[in-house]
Amino acid sequence: MIIIQPIGGLCNRIRAINSAYMLAKERGDTLTVIWFNNPELNCPFEKLFLPNDNINVINIHSKWNLKKLWYQFRFTFISNEDIKTHKGNGLLDETYRKALPKNIYIATEEHFYPCHEYHLFVPTKALQSRINKLCSNFGSHPVGVHIRRTDNKPATTGSSTNAFVQAMKKELETYPDTMFYLATDDLSEEEQLREIFPGRIISNETRDLSRNSNTGIQDALLDLWCLSNTSLIIGSYFSSFTDIAADLRGIPKVIAGKTKM
Repeated sequence: MIIIQPIGGLCNRIRAINSAYMLAKERGDTLTVIWFNNPELNCPFEKLFLPNDNINVINIHSKWNLKKLWYQFRFTFISNEDIKTHKGNGLLDETYRKALPKNIYIATEEHFYPCHEYHLFVPTKALQSRINKLCSNFGSHPVGVHIRRTDNKPATTGSSTNAFVQAMKKELETYPDTMFYLATDDLSEEEQLREIFPGRIISNETRDLSRNSNTGIQDALLDLWCLSNTSLIIGSYFSSFTDIAADLRGIPKVIAGKTKM
């Protein structure tokens, strides 16, 4: 049996769960997810995604949760550092992987097993309805723009506002009918881009930017899925949110200030 406690924000959790699912599939194991509702992500799994028969999800609200502690005591515990130490090219070393005991408890934010399929994560009907409503305004050439600012210094320094503006102008030169779906944690960035690109910016204008609330995380998921419904993502350097948004449907991405990926 594999227990996965995904650490961090929404996208780090998605990729950690996906990795654990692939490992469980390889081993013929069952997978249980310990979903820790904390200030980094304070929203139960079922308020974001529909139930899935392939995983059992246990929501907890304290690191002292008795069921969590029982699993950690009875199972072999594998930390985030253990995963990073034994990971190469996105995959756990084969020797280490095959030597893992039957019952393991993994707590990580890492992507440790290649997986580019996201069937475990289907938004709730209410969230999907909101996603569909925003996407209905996309037009023939929608481009996603993800600008991360408040909690990621590499993204701020690696992908400047000017780099985003130049990449967006380039898209408009090639596709004059482009509409941009903007996902950002900095409202001043949105205000600036709306001035530069009048009538071209679509966003969830009533979004809650808090991670420590149901609505904040639901709005983050809405942004993620709307970005994934575009034709191209202009994203932030060193951001799992950009990476997962592009990977959800295998669309191309350009990292602002960097080369095309």
